[in-house]
Amino acid sequence: MARSNQVLNPNAREALDRFKMESASEVGVNLKQGYNGDLTSRQAGSVGGNMVKKMIQAYEDNMK
Repeated sequence: MARSNQVLNPNAREALDRFKMESASEVGVNLKQGYNGDLTSRQAGSVGGNMVKKMIQAYEDNMK
């Protein structure tokens, strides 16, 4: 059984990392490769929230 944080497709990891960096840039959070433990909860949450918002929008656009 795969763990929930394990990426099954190696290409997906790269795409998710690019998506995360793009989302961070859009909300003004300076992410760097590797450890980002110095971010506040608000900053990290804004990146994740922006990613979810964009994924929902893409899904809704594909439903039309």
